[in-house]
Amino acid sequence: MYAIVNIAGKQTKVEANKFVYAHRLAGNVGDTVELGKAMMTDSDGTITIGSPLLDVAVMGTILSHVKGDKVLVFKKKRRKGYKKLNGHRQQFTKVMINSIG
Repeated sequence: MYAIVNIAGKQTKVEANKFVYAHRLAGNVGDTVELGKAMMTDSDGTITIGSPLLDVAVMGTILSHVKGDKVLVFKKKRRKGYKKLNGHRQQFTKVMINSIG
């Protein structure tokens, strides 16, 4: 069984007993969080689509807070001597999905 759920503004496919990386969530390591209502579920080939949400809650446990890979942003204007290099590392939360529904 899997579900499509909206986590911090992004639609994510989640399955029970698997983990996902979501944008930084509030909470400490080991806390149980509700990731919201599911928008779609699939249970053994039976697809249920909400309009817009289903009455199915997705629960998870925060495993850790991590940083993503470094993203470099390079700007240049040719023949002007202008070069600028900037970068950042996105903050993520690793969440283990406990139950769907």
